[in-house]
Amino acid sequence: MKKDKSISDNEKKHLITIIQSRFEKNMQRHKGIKWNDVEQRLLKQADKLWTLNEMEISGGEPDVIDYDKKSDKYIFCDCSPESPKGRRSLCYDEDALQSRKEHKPKDSAMAVAKWMGIEMIDEKQYELLQSIGNFDLKTSSWLKTPDNVRELGGAIFGDYRFGRVFIYHNGAESYYAARGFRGIFQI
Repeated sequence: MKKDKSISDNEKKHLITIIQSRFEKNMQRHKGIKWNDVEQRLLKQADKLWTLNEMEISGGEPDVIDYDKKSDKYIFCDCSPESPKGRRSLCYDEDALQSRKEHKPKDSAMAVAKWMGIEMIDEKQYELLQSIGNFDLKTSSWLKTPDNVRELGGAIFGDYRFGRVFIYHNGAESYYAARGFRGIFQI
């Protein structure tokens, strides 16, 4: 992970172009939300573009999926068809990573999410995401796990198979080439 959390003006312009194109191609994800409003927010808070850029370059294909009137924030989520390729083969969290004696993955999903400035999506957010499209038809994504499950050594993940969303469990220390995580980010 690079230490510098900034992007150039050219990278910002390029990123906004990519996000606008994705926004316009997928209007079913954000009914009632206007691109001009989103763009103005992005330009006013350009320091947050680094996070969206990290979502993009790790394969997340971030897009707006909701607007929270109460907090006055647009909600971006990873909308790549499959779990972001640059965020796979990670165990769930730091405790899980430390518990592995052999064949440790390079990092944990929770640590990478924190570094990127995003939250791992939870079960409810995953259901929302799946209601606007079908994601993880071949892969799966770690989900923010309730404390009572995590305390017992487990973690949850989801995918979409057989025309429906499935939420499963696994040991938090496990990791697979086809399991990553999806993030959510508000601006």
